[in-house]
Amino acid sequence: MMNPRYSRKRKHNDLCGQNFLKFVIYMFTFLFLLSGVAFLSTGLYIKLEKFTYINLLGSNTFPIATYLLIATGAFILLSGIVGCTGACIDNRCCLVMYAVFLLFIFLIEAISGVLAYMYDGTIREELTRSLNKSMMEKYNFDPVFTKLVDDMQIEFKCCGAAIFEDWKYSRWLKTDNETLNNTPESCCKSVSVNCAISTHPSNIQYDSCSLRLEQYTKSNLVLIGGIGLGLCCIQIFGIIFSCCLVRKIKDNMVQRHY
Repeated sequence: MMNPRYSRKRKHNDLCGQNFLKFVIYMFTFLFLLSGVAFLSTGLYIKLEKFTYINLLGSNTFPIATYLLIATGAFILLSGIVGCTGACIDNRCCLVMYAVFLLFIFLIEAISGVLAYMYDGTIREELTRSLNKSMMEKYNFDPVFTKLVDDMQIEFKCCGAAIFEDWKYSRWLKTDNETLNNTPESCCKSVSVNCAISTHPSNIQYDSCSLRLEQYTKSNLVLIGGIGLGLCCIQIFGIIFSCCLVRKIKDNMVQRHY
């Protein structure tokens, strides 16, 4: 027969272990919620402030990675509430759900980070090819695209996908017999009517727009990839602590029946 004093001591130790795991879950969830806010705010910042030239990219990888970041942030906030509730009321179902959510979030973050870094390696080739083709065919024929290109060339101080001479092969210059410009006026260092008649470096920009857009996009991809891959490892600890607490709650419930 088990010594009553030993039984009380073991019960006390089990309770201390459970309370310790609860405290760890609370602390982890607090940090987890902060990471959720970071994901959500970063994703929304990129969506609202950095999507200006997204239609000039030839791939959906960048917007997909951004939307995954936003979805992850929102899901983290929901998961944090479930985790805190489960730890507070000793609900094993909530804690198991919390662990499953963490695993799911881990996968989303990893995918988002990998997508960002994969696209980072192919963006130059893709931009040089797709941007030049779009600019040659759509400029001055698609009003929305035309404004986007003009805004980009003014903001980035660039001209042409690879070089300003690309414009002489454009559909616009080949079909417009009235224009005196050799490039769009947005290429000029001082934009004005017919300012692009001269292509002297003192008059128009010589930098490549694909290079400028690549630098612009890469800075955002590094942010997405760094957050996604950097914080996904945190979820592993949350899964372990949640499973330990579920096991501890189950053991204590069994002991109460004896």
